[in-house]
Amino acid sequence: MAKPLRDLHDVELAALSAAGGRREFGELVRRHGSAVRGLLRRMGAQPALADDVAQDAFLLAFEKCAEFRGEGTFAAWIKRIAARLYLRHRTKNARYISEVEQNEDEAAPAVDSAVRMDLDEALKGLTEPERLCVSLCHGAGLSHQEIASAMNLPLGTVKSHVKRGLDKLRARLESPAPHRSVSHVG
Repeated sequence: MAKPLRDLHDVELAALSAAGGRREFGELVRRHGSAVRGLLRRMGAQPALADDVAQDAFLLAFEKCAEFRGEGTFAAWIKRIAARLYLRHRTKNARYISEVEQNEDEAAPAVDSAVRMDLDEALKGLTEPERLCVSLCHGAGLSHQEIASAMNLPLGTVKSHVKRGLDKLRARLESPAPHRSVSHVG
């Protein structure tokens, strides 16, 4: 009797998917879809765009599933595919995105310092290149060299963006918000 899909390892599911197993690939999408969309949103994609790029990434992964050899995790492999697709999308739409970001910056309300900041909020405080480099490095698992190639940036620039971005994240996440009230549940 065959194992239920939920009991199969990602490598087994990928091998079955490479042989045309749509149900098996559906299980991989179920397992990793939200993490891929989350990465794309942290990289700066709006929710609808994150959904579209994630869907495109999974379609591409299904077509190339035979290339997944299990040398790393399936999650890292699909996140790299999604990150590269998002970067390609950004490159194609750079002028439009630049105009939208400029309008958002003008309309952005001041953030109350008493508001507790989580990682997603802290990432919004980074510059666009810092957010992309940090997300690609720590969210998608790309090396600095892979990021430099994907973004067409010098390696030193990528390393600087990652370091500055991480320093800013640490500072924002470690600093206690003034006037924060602590409530105890008893």
